[in-house]
Amino acid sequence: MNDNTEAPAETGSEAPLLVAARGGRPSRTPVWFMRQAGRSLPEYRKLREGTAMLDACMDPAMVCEITLQPVRRHDVDGAVLFSDIVVPLKAAGIDLDIVPGTGPVVAKPVVTQADVNAIPELHEEQVRPIADAIALLDAELGDVPLIGFAGAPFTLASYLVEGGPSKNHERTKALMHGDPDLWHALLDRLAGITAEFLRVQVRAGVKVVQLFDSWAGALSERDYREFVLPYSARVLGSVTGVPRIHFGVGTGELLPAMREAGADVVGVDWRTPLDVAVRRLEQAAPHLPKPVVQGNLDPALLFAGLPALEREVVRIKQEGRAAAGHIFNLGHGVLPDTDPDMITRAVEMVHRAG
Repeated sequence: MNDNTEAPAETGSEAPLLVAARGGRPSRTPVWFMRQAGRSLPEYRKLREGTAMLDACMDPAMVCEITLQPVRRHDVDGAVLFSDIVVPLKAAGIDLDIVPGTGPVVAKPVVTQADVNAIPELHEEQVRPIADAIALLDAELGDVPLIGFAGAPFTLASYLVEGGPSKNHERTKALMHGDPDLWHALLDRLAGITAEFLRVQVRAGVKVVQLFDSWAGALSERDYREFVLPYSARVLGSVTGVPRIHFGVGTGELLPAMREAGADVVGVDWRTPLDVAVRRLEQAAPHLPKPVVQGNLDPALLFAGLPALEREVVRIKQEGRAAAGHIFNLGHGVLPDTDPDMITRAVEMVHRAG
């Protein structure tokens, strides 16, 4: 039987984001935006000038300042750690770089078992600057929760196999089906790296984590369950004590399977209305409590003007009430040319009563 009991209300001074993530009804709808810390803000571009992306991600003072910038400017309910999903791969010793205008580029793509064997484990001291940045942020954020994150094993594998970003993921799928033993060995190695990276962040003090499986939407549900789900489940199962969010792009058909991986909150992109997503999740698992969702404003709507933006915010908030808890977010990340003032206005709309 589905648990449709009324979710607990916010108690004491607990942050609205944490209340919603645990299936409660906070005093206001919490909101944060993926990629809020970064490229859309002029103060970010000024600070980052002359510093490579991966160097910035390993500079604790810079990470702290960039993470704080959108909290100061927009009054969002969560601060997302400034980082990148390939940071733990680079820190572990994999030869890659983030090329402006392209994205992560891997010097030697994974092709053979020897390539998989050469992928090193991640050790805490290799990402010590991340933990140091979290300590700085803990002293600055007050009641605003800090959100840590990592890339899911499938998405990291796609970069390593393709050598960089891919539209069709043809090499990834070819390896998955053509040499499943090699594929599983690769995912096993990456699950260990991702799990350790998230555990470092939790030990350092993040209050929420999000697992990004950005490219999982390229897969069928059958392939996702066989080749991806066990490794995402291993990662999420390794994290305890904080709410866990699981997000992918174009994953409307995968949402029930992604929930099975063990997250507390299911991220939904803009293609699937939140009430539809909740219905799919409930029908797939009627024995589980009512789901908690995050999302799902189309990032392009931040370019559409205030009347259109407000209509969409109101609609999404209403649809989000079908869930036990709703964290407002975009259906993907803030686009680079977004007007920061529109982000601020969107936050005000989400916080508005009614």
